[in-house]
Amino acid sequence: MSIVKELKLPFYAKAILFLIGIYALFMMLYIAQNLIVPLIFATILAILLHPIVSFLVRKGINRVVAIVIAILLTVILIAAFGALLVSQASRFSETWPIMVDKFTGGINQTITWASGYFDIKPQIINNWIAKTKGDLITAISHSIGKTLLIIGNGVVILFLIPLYIFLILFYQPLLLDFIRRLSNESNKGQINQIVSKTKTVIQRYLVGLIIEAVIMAVLEVSTLLILGIEYAILLGIIGALLNVIPYIGGLVAVALPMMVALATKSSAWYAVYILVIYYIIQLIDNNYIVPKIVASKVKINALFSIIVVLAGNALWGIPGMFLSIPLLAIVKLIFDHIESLKPWGFLLGDTMPSILKIKPLRLRRIKMKSK
Repeated sequence: MSIVKELKLPFYAKAILFLIGIYALFMMLYIAQNLIVPLIFATILAILLHPIVSFLVRKGINRVVAIVIAILLTVILIAAFGALLVSQASRFSETWPIMVDKFTGGINQTITWASGYFDIKPQIINNWIAKTKGDLITAISHSIGKTLLIIGNGVVILFLIPLYIFLILFYQPLLLDFIRRLSNESNKGQINQIVSKTKTVIQRYLVGLIIEAVIMAVLEVSTLLILGIEYAILLGIIGALLNVIPYIGGLVAVALPMMVALATKSSAWYAVYILVIYYIIQLIDNNYIVPKIVASKVKINALFSIIVVLAGNALWGIPGMFLSIPLLAIVKLIFDHIESLKPWGFLLGDTMPSILKIKPLRLRRIKMKSK
């Protein structure tokens, strides 16, 4: 009779193994990003399209035909949206040299003022700007090469994602049954409930995220149109998309129209107006749109929001920044519905425990000891 002894590792050994496992996981995600990123986008879109497919199937349409119809409608909608952005971006690129000239004139005026106020020779400032411009041009040239590679990969991904969506929707019963088969008979009912609830909440969250982006686009485009800022539609839509990235996206979203206002308007007050109005829009978004329209059950605290956005950017670049928050929200939803993982879901959320209840107790103990 053999006795198997349980191997107990010290804490530092477990911590080292955990860190090695995390490092290996991130390396695999980084190496396989060309496969994983399209699959994640396809999975998110498939979750969004599933109610449409179910509706068409209930109306008597063949399931394969229903999936094709849902995908075609999505492709048409995205293509129309992309055409709008491309048309606006082409207008923006045509007038870019004029904006650069205006910026150059403003920089020259700033140099003249700074050299007189700080008693610095204009030549020193011009030399610094020339060096900075050279470094910037070199960086831009490298970025253009990377951008061309990204565009090339993007074209391939655009053809792959609809295929992935079709296969995920078609094999959805198989995938769900696989998840159920991983569980024991005793907790199969709990697994079914978790899968059903998580899928519903994820759908509501993603739909709410799209509605939030549409509302933000309308508010920002309207603001820029009222102020008479050029390229209002392009800047408003870009700002709404960047709003998905918390904190960092909001800063970039307000910086772009402010720069355009400084380059195209005679007064700098327009940039100030944009800053103030965008701040008000952010207050409306944070205090009304997100709690009411985006699922209130999905609240990620600021610490993990920033960490996951930076990690997404380091891992997958710009697509990673956009995917980071929805993925973290999905992970939190799964944690919230599994009893053993609920503490981790609580850690990711923004529900703060009351500190005020603890402080009086400590004060009483101190007073009792002093007596």
